[in-house]
Amino acid sequence: MFNKNFIGLILIAAGVFFFRSYNQSNDNLPLAQKPLIITQAKENTSRKDIPQKIVKESSVNCPGKDRNFSIEFFKTNNLGKKFDRGINHVIIFNPKSEELDFKVNVGLDHKIYAKNDSGKLRKEYVPKLFREIIGDENALLNGKKPIAAINADYIDVDDKPQGLNISRGISYSGDFRNSRSSFGVSGGKPLSRQATIAKGRRNRDILNYNIVGGNGRFYRNGEFKDICEALGEFACKKAINRSMAATTSKGYVILLVNDSRANSDIEITELNRELLPDMFDDVLEGIARNNCLGKVQEGILFDGGESPGLFYDGKTYVENFGAIGSVFLIYKK
Repeated sequence: MFNKNFIGLILIAAGVFFFRSYNQSNDNLPLAQKPLIITQAKENTSRKDIPQKIVKESSVNCPGKDRNFSIEFFKTNNLGKKFDRGINHVIIFNPKSEELDFKVNVGLDHKIYAKNDSGKLRKEYVPKLFREIIGDENALLNGKKPIAAINADYIDVDDKPQGLNISRGISYSGDFRNSRSSFGVSGGKPLSRQATIAKGRRNRDILNYNIVGGNGRFYRNGEFKDICEALGEFACKKAINRSMAATTSKGYVILLVNDSRANSDIEITELNRELLPDMFDDVLEGIARNNCLGKVQEGILFDGGESPGLFYDGKTYVENFGAIGSVFLIYKK
């Protein structure tokens, strides 16, 4: 009995010594010579080349870093992440691009810029839907149709635009032109063009070239404000189809229409649904960040509810059901 126990203790001691010696010898080996055990799978998932590949792919598709960037359309969820079935229809563009030009159109019963026999500008307004106001003869610029468009100003009971609306330097403005904010792109050579959001006419004539009226300013000098209370119960929580514009610190523009009328192309989830005013910053800042556009500086709502419409490259992505005061049009030269 004693001999068997003694022999067993010797075998256990020998096993412990062998195991420790084996591990110590492996610790001194280069990584490539060590035994491949369970930790290999963990090592592979943390390889530096994987996140580097992701960063590289993201940076390639970051328009704000491209000096030649002009315009792009995509859809996003409510965090500004690109999503093919997103509820937010987005156009981003560079107002300084030499490939682009701009114009504003309003609902008229005659040619835009036309004058009467006395030389006075004719302003015979008629109600027009989005598809009508972007598709009539007045929407042409040098014979070309627009590549993109978004609805803008409200319309009053006499079918007249309510805010500040200026098309190629010619004013078609309403009673609230001085009290409401508006969005515009200046005239001049492309490289000197500037997108602005401000109240009333700008302090330089060249800035008052293509401007569309709106209402509900929710970004001022880079500071976001939830304007639900200012909009009122109906506009805040019931007329929830949204149309808006924002400018960024790098001079880019974001146009966005959130279409809360669900259809087969839209997947409604917690992050892909109607936008309430306290969520405007989430989606716009996400878009700006994900596309290298800089920081959001100014933001404005256009006519919402039944009015939002958005068009890009031959396709109307959101169609409205009510007459609108004006549209902002983008052209490719």
